[in-house]
Amino acid sequence: MEPGPEFAKLFETFEHTAYRLETRDRYSSPREVEPLRKFLAGEPDVSYHENWLSMVRQATAEGRRFSRVRVVSFPLTDYIRFGMWVAGYTREAGDDIRYITRDQAVELPKYDYWLFDSRKVLKMRFTDDDQFIGGEVIEDPAEIVEHNYWRDAAQHHAIDRDEFVAKYEQRDDRH
Repeated sequence: MEPGPEFAKLFETFEHTAYRLETRDRYSSPREVEPLRKFLAGEPDVSYHENWLSMVRQATAEGRRFSRVRVVSFPLTDYIRFGMWVAGYTREAGDDIRYITRDQAVELPKYDYWLFDSRKVLKMRFTDDDQFIGGEVIEDPAEIVEHNYWRDAAQHHAIDRDEFVAKYEQRDDRH
C-alpha cells in the first residue's frame, strides 16, 4: 500500500484502536523540514501538524484511541527531540505516545508498523534516507497475534514523555 488516500483511509475507518511502533531515530518527511528547522532555531511551530491533531481529536471524541511507542537511541537525535516536543500536542489531542530505550526494545521488531483494531497490521517501508514509501498490509492470524504481543510488551515497558525526559535527559549529549 502506497502513501495516499488508501493509506489515510485506515485512520478514518478503524473502529477501536490504532497503535504504532516507531523504531527509527529519524523520519524524513517533506512537510516536516521547515517545522524541524524552526524547532532547532528556537522558533517552534506545530501548525503543520493541525490536520493530524484534528483527526485524532475527532477519533478520540468518538471513543476511538490512538497510541504509540517510540524506540529511542542515545544520544537523542534532533528529530527525536523535535518529536518529543510535538508529542505534547498530540497527547493533548488524544494520541498516547510513550517511549522505550533501544536497549529495552531488543525483543521488538526492527521495523515500524501500525496495528488497527488488533486485527490488521500495516508493516511500514522506508528508503535508506528515512522517507516513508508505503507498507504491506498483513492479515495473517499468526502474524497478527505476534504484532499484538509486541504491542503489549512495548506498552508494558514504555513510559510517558515527561517521565522519560525526567529519567533520561542527562543522557542527551546536548547537556
